[in-house]
Amino acid sequence: MFELLLLCPEERVEVFSEALDALDALSVSVEDADAQTPAEQALFGEPGMPPPKEGWQRSRVVALFAEQAQADEAATLLQAQDFFEGCQLLGVRRVEDQDWVRLTQSQFAPVEITPEFWIVPTWHEVPAQARRTIRLDPGLAFGTGTHPTTRMCLRWIANHGLHDQRVLDYGCGSGILAIGAAKHGAQVIDAVDIDEAAVTSTRLNAEANGVQLNAGLPELAQGQYQTVLANILATPLKVLAPLLCAHVQAGGMLVLAGILERQAEELQQAYAPWLALQVSDAEDGWILMTARKA
Repeated sequence: MFELLLLCPEERVEVFSEALDALDALSVSVEDADAQTPAEQALFGEPGMPPPKEGWQRSRVVALFAEQAQADEAATLLQAQDFFEGCQLLGVRRVEDQDWVRLTQSQFAPVEITPEFWIVPTWHEVPAQARRTIRLDPGLAFGTGTHPTTRMCLRWIANHGLHDQRVLDYGCGSGILAIGAAKHGAQVIDAVDIDEAAVTSTRLNAEANGVQLNAGLPELAQGQYQTVLANILATPLKVLAPLLCAHVQAGGMLVLAGILERQAEELQQAYAPWLALQVSDAEDGWILMTARKA
């Protein structure tokens, strides 16, 4: 494998990416050329939403090619284009062969939710102190237990228990919260998502963990539940407020995550006509908000 490295201004990132894709690059990535310097910039935007800019003021574009001849030819062709003016070729370099599967796996270690409850990738041994585990590998759907929002939801489930409850996981992603609910005694679990790939992922992960649940598109959610879980993002959570609140039965709990600390008040206002949200947990700038229906 060979990397072609280019330096270009923010406004050229998109055209370079498209050109490299047309030149059969295996992948194209964009980095801040000023990273780890006083000139480093952050691309602000709510996590999971598109960034407001395509790149940094000085962006390093890295394209991966199978052969050096392909990388050299791409460099020659790009330098001949009008849009290359003001840009710089940083070079072509060999990428040393590695065991990419092993390298990827090394980045995902078991995740402690509580001392007795862990998320464990299938290639790892289960920690000796674990009494409950979810076996889960990184996949296409969101939710591996490494993000603070997921950990807080699972921690809430572990600390409260859902024995014999009917539970809804709205925006289930990988199904990790639904599986966590099953591991903590929930009797009937509906897990829904607008993404069919997430529904498939949830079914496969549930089977791998030996738990029973119903996974499907949002219309699967019917009636009321004793616990409604939704780990999405603040904007869709505000839109979904009347729907999610309607699914919570009297005396039941609503548990919301995917919310930044600075968004607490706007979520409280959005849900005020139905439920009084409060902050129940916080981690790394994220919060968990819960409410009990009267």
